[in-house]
Amino acid sequence: MTHFQRIGLLGTLDLPEVKESLHKLEAFLVSQGRAVFYEKKTAEIIDWSVENVLPISGFADYIDLGIIVGGDGSMLSASRKMASLGIPLLGINRGRLGFLTDISPDEIEARVLSVLQGEYKQTRRFMLETQVTRNGDVIGNGTAVNDIAMHPGMSARMMTFELYVDNEFVYSQRSDGLIVATPTGSTAYALSAGGPLLVPELDAIVVVPLNPHTLSSRPIALQGSAQIEVRVSTRNELQPVLTCDGQNDIATKPGDVITIKRHANDILLIHPKDNNFYSVCRSKLGWGSRLDVEKKNR
Repeated sequence: MTHFQRIGLLGTLDLPEVKESLHKLEAFLVSQGRAVFYEKKTAEIIDWSVENVLPISGFADYIDLGIIVGGDGSMLSASRKMASLGIPLLGINRGRLGFLTDISPDEIEARVLSVLQGEYKQTRRFMLETQVTRNGDVIGNGTAVNDIAMHPGMSARMMTFELYVDNEFVYSQRSDGLIVATPTGSTAYALSAGGPLLVPELDAIVVVPLNPHTLSSRPIALQGSAQIEVRVSTRNELQPVLTCDGQNDIATKPGDVITIKRHANDILLIHPKDNNFYSVCRSKLGWGSRLDVEKKNR
């Protein structure tokens, strides 16, 4: 049985290494008899002419599989734009860590061929959505695959806010901000702030304070259906910034109310069949390998 006949290629970084992998990927897919389509903005950064070009909105009618070439940021951006289309996504890593783009450039032929032959894993990841209201009016909204972070922006001052979960008061906190992350995002900013690692399939949301003024403030794991509300204290002298996936900012003011909940759409990620969460953590986070344990026990 053949899989994924019509492939959409996306690359957001105008870098030589990204173009090189796109060209290599296109040639390989054509050699396998697949129809290749370029996302419109991706077609504008490459140095060769292509026949099939589509806007992302047109992928729904033509594309079986989207392949993103770039770093995790490129995958996050593509995921947010394509979640409503229900198209599975595969990543070729031309960035740094590559938690989401898990095929290296020198493995394109072997790894992608296995996927085309049906040898792959598919995981469903949920996203978060946020809305900011001011005096009852919506002044901003956003979507995140990894996390939604409230931080002081250019200021070095702490902020004060109140946290509610499912309409229940949790605490009032003075800190540098707050990170609300999905299991996918637990390996990103939330991890740097001392949050726990969550396996990707877990139906949970983690709330991680940023440098809280009290040592008793700790990360909280919530059920995935939790409704989170953050009220920016009117006592603040600064204007906190709300950032989605480190890419989209919403400026807030004292008195604003921030709501965060699970997004209606999930994303589908394709991985090589031998991929697993713990091996990725060993590779990307420098965890000890089995060989290290064996050497230690000698």
